[in-house]
Amino acid sequence: MTTASTNNRITLSRKGAGVARTGSPKRGPIRSHRWFTPWLLVGPAVLWVLVFSLWPFLNTVVLSFTNARPLREPQFVGFDQYVKLLGDEQFRYALLTCLIYVVVCVPLLTILPLLLAMLVEKKIPGITLFRTTFYFPVIASVVVVALIWSWLFDSKGIINQALQFMGVVDKPVAFLVDRWWLLACAILLTVWKGVGYYMVVYLAALGNVGKDLHEAAMLDGANAFQRFVNVTIPGVRGAMLLISVLIAVSAMRVFAELDVLSHGTGGPGGYDMSIVMLIRQAGSGLTGNLGYAAAVSVALFLLTLIPLVAIALLNREKKATS
Repeated sequence: MTTASTNNRITLSRKGAGVARTGSPKRGPIRSHRWFTPWLLVGPAVLWVLVFSLWPFLNTVVLSFTNARPLREPQFVGFDQYVKLLGDEQFRYALLTCLIYVVVCVPLLTILPLLLAMLVEKKIPGITLFRTTFYFPVIASVVVVALIWSWLFDSKGIINQALQFMGVVDKPVAFLVDRWWLLACAILLTVWKGVGYYMVVYLAALGNVGKDLHEAAMLDGANAFQRFVNVTIPGVRGAMLLISVLIAVSAMRVFAELDVLSHGTGGPGGYDMSIVMLIRQAGSGLTGNLGYAAAVSVALFLLTLIPLVAIALLNREKKATS
């Protein structure tokens, strides 16, 4: 019995030594995923884009060539809706309103957030509170802000009462009735609400501007303005182009500010109506001209492509010269 147990121990020890020499036991081949696994992952996103983006876009383009109306079978009319669009005076007013929006908002929302970002970038006590305060309008609903704006600029609002109390004006200013005052109030609302968002974008871009460049410019005798022009702006040029395009596209698609401030009328005579407001007006109701609304939508899409193509060409030239 003693000899047999000794032989068993020797055999087990040899097997253990063999396992130690050879390492861990061999594993089977790694099974690769099925061919349809990637499609299962991207399938929901592709389906969402097809159903809620591509199909409505194609349907809008098709409707623009018809005289579609609610509860009536559409008929193909060719380019009649686009011919009507070119001769529509209301569309020209809406286009002018959006272009003024672009011309005013692009420089304001490109420069002011940069200056604000340079201010709050400094590491001083309490600066986090200021950053939060400047960003607070971004998270507020644009409809709620526009309602508050309408109360402020009403003929009996706080601003008119304050101006009359200080003797600046004798009678209330028609902020929400006059064509240009209404447009100015809407632009001011857009700038006030968007400056905090683009400030955050500039804060991220300013982090990539080396402090050694500013120090070298200071040693060369450059003042604050020269450092801003020759160091800061070149360092954030990419962010400036991106922000300019985003503002231009958003300005062409402006809706809530003008709609709430004008109570959906587009101001006196509809002169302050935006293109999106015109689309809603043309296509709403049982008598709405869905074909014409679709044609205006296609025109708005083409207009928003202009800044996107412009930035693509600028980036292409920049890569060619570099």
